[in-house]
Amino acid sequence: MKVSPECIPCLMKRVVFQSKLPNNGRENQSIEAALKKYSDIISFDMNSAKSATLVHQSSYDAMGVKDPYLELKIRADEVAERYYDEVYEIVKGSDDPFATAVRISIIGNIMDFGSGIAIDDPDEFSRVFPELLKQDIFHDDTEALRVAVDRSSTVIYLFDNCGEVQFDKILIGVLKDMGKRVIGVVKGEPILNDVSFDDALRTGLDKEVDKLLTTGGFAIGIDMEMIGSELKGELSNAGVMIAKGMANYESLSGEDTGIPTAYILKAKCGPVADSLGVAIGSNVVMFV
Repeated sequence: MKVSPECIPCLMKRVVFQSKLPNNGRENQSIEAALKKYSDIISFDMNSAKSATLVHQSSYDAMGVKDPYLELKIRADEVAERYYDEVYEIVKGSDDPFATAVRISIIGNIMDFGSGIAIDDPDEFSRVFPELLKQDIFHDDTEALRVAVDRSSTVIYLFDNCGEVQFDKILIGVLKDMGKRVIGVVKGEPILNDVSFDDALRTGLDKEVDKLLTTGGFAIGIDMEMIGSELKGELSNAGVMIAKGMANYESLSGEDTGIPTAYILKAKCGPVADSLGVAIGSNVVMFV
């Protein structure tokens, strides 16, 4: 997905948010570095995820903090885990566990701190959870995804946010019950509140999948030029990829991934919603 004018204030809002997290006296330096980098690279022909990656890298370097979101990520997982048993029983008791698990997996995508219509603190999740549980999928290609999964022996699963991953575990369990081999992919380095390799180990995510790989480095979403040979091999052999969240959609939607892909997300900003042809706030399962 290309950069749009609305991306500029949204990205800088996120930079301001994260620059305050360490409380180490380098907030202004972080914001200044990000603004300078954005002014140097800004192009409406550029992929929005790639431009955001460069801006956030400048912010992180100026902050001097490797993982400014760490405390928020830990709290997000702790909060979401409180609801695990409830949503697990919903899926288990459903007439269609696969479709229900897909819908449930979107719930945690609201934990995208400092961005769009998402919540800014994990403690806000309890307030919005009952409403999230009632929401349907506006653009729903779940049946196309089901067909692709049925035909596949291996599923690639691109994770997104901490917190959200607690509900991803339930969908992964359903995929495993269907006899599928699941390759989980997390971020190669800490970036925003996304699941890194260390986060995956902390939450036991590595025990839920058959293999856990990373995107290869610091990147918003996934940069296909950065991934390692092992992930390339798995992608070439897998039958379908599930990509969670807006950043994975932004980074991949304009590329030929070489594999059928289902984008599962909540459209939390105007450019992404417009790109998908839905209203802001809509839950989406788009199969490509």
